[in-house]
Amino acid sequence: MLRSLARRAAISSSSSHILGPYQVFDRNAKRIQKDRAALRESSRTVDYVRDEVADRMMERFMDIKREFNTILDLGSGAGHFSKLLELEKAKKSVMVDSSKHSLFRDPSSEFEVEVERIHGDEEKLLEIVEPNTQEAIVSCLSLHWVNDLPGTLVQIREALRPDGLFLGAMFGGDTLFELRTSLQLAEQEREGGIAPHVSPMTETRDISNLMGRAGFSLLTVDVDEVKVAYPSMWDLMDDLGAMGEGNAIFGPRRPLRRDTLAAASAIYSSLHGLGDGSVPATFQIIYMIGWKPAPSQPQPLQRGAGKVPLGDVL
Repeated sequence: MLRSLARRAAISSSSSHILGPYQVFDRNAKRIQKDRAALRESSRTVDYVRDEVADRMMERFMDIKREFNTILDLGSGAGHFSKLLELEKAKKSVMVDSSKHSLFRDPSSEFEVEVERIHGDEEKLLEIVEPNTQEAIVSCLSLHWVNDLPGTLVQIREALRPDGLFLGAMFGGDTLFELRTSLQLAEQEREGGIAPHVSPMTETRDISNLMGRAGFSLLTVDVDEVKVAYPSMWDLMDDLGAMGEGNAIFGPRRPLRRDTLAAASAIYSSLHGLGDGSVPATFQIIYMIGWKPAPSQPQPLQRGAGKVPLGDVL
């Protein structure tokens, strides 16, 4: 019943004959990208964005005055968030990721809490855990690669116990806008048209609606930015590949010509250069907190139940 509910929520609006989410991303290609990235010697040197976002997520987690026995880290990668957990806050982390090499990249000795690792697809959470079993689910920079974000949020809510916590962070729509616009302008000029080379991402204004439709209560959504300076556009693109954050849009990909990339690099420096020869890259981060509804949660008062006239307050 629960799995059929998630599937029905994921029916593509573009076709009434095809069940399942519209396939934007090639999940198998993304898994291969992440596996290869985790095997690169430079894998740890490009953890800076994930580590920074995990640290900011942990600040939000520490503001929640509750202790947990077990936390499920969905799309954990190498465990950037789980490594920050302290025994005073949680006893165990269950890490789930579609990339086996990322999941097992770092030894258990780097974690303060007990760690269990499950190699599985983040889009199929209810095939990994039973409904109503999880105290808390966190996700650090993984959800921007799922094809069915509404359905995945429904599965997260179903997997939680009543009054269970979901805390997530994902890239927002303004991420890498400097790179995106530079590539588009260069491709239009040199090749007479454009193709997507930076993956589409969810707009900030949509997240609250998606969380509410998924059935979460007591929602908190806020936006932050991580800005990183790179020597050139080429260095940024190299680091994105080493992070496993390369383009994974479904379908054939038209490679950019070398002269187009050179033009994009010049446009990048001209439009966005910092004056010292370096160029910035903006990573927009959407943080979300939601709770599975429970009778014990604070409820709004009935309309007209107030005891103090609004005029007296003002």
